[in-house]
Amino acid sequence: MLLEFLAVIVAGFGGGGTAMILRRLSGRRLPEWLTPAGAAAGMIAMVIYLEYSWAARFEAGLPEEVVVVSRNQHQSWMRPWTYAVPLTNRIIAVDNRVRQRNRINPDLVLTGVILQERWALTMGFSSLFDCANARRADLTEATVLDDQGLPVDAEWYALSPDDRFLTTACEGGAHGGHVPNG
Repeated sequence: MLLEFLAVIVAGFGGGGTAMILRRLSGRRLPEWLTPAGAAAGMIAMVIYLEYSWAARFEAGLPEEVVVVSRNQHQSWMRPWTYAVPLTNRIIAVDNRVRQRNRINPDLVLTGVILQERWALTMGFSSLFDCANARRADLTEATVLDDQGLPVDAEWYALSPDDRFLTTACEGGAHGGHVPNG
């Protein structure tokens, strides 16, 4: 966040400096307000660039086994340009580095889930996907599994069979080992 703040300040100096040079080259025929307007334009342009590029920069830093399955698009009246090009403010990714398939019930796949929101800490947790029934249950450290590898008293979320979250977790390849059986 500090680096982005400094980038905006530098962009302001760059925009204002460019406007000042243009004023001098024109023999001061350009209006005086051009310098602060150039600084403001440089800062606004940098803020817009940083807002739109954070998701791509975050994704570029992810390992190959981590697959982005959802990008939340946002529009706001405070940022009128987001009505033309919506802004990504949240990313959900499946971490197949920790992917495990249940030995008893191969339709159960345990994988990691990464949630990243703009200006927030990255959050990760484990989810159990029931590939045959198109559903998902989020796991905690207190989750207990029965002898079939199903979580006891878990809240299951129904998913569409073609949901990218489900298909990425279920077809994630041969990463990881097996889910414990209980």
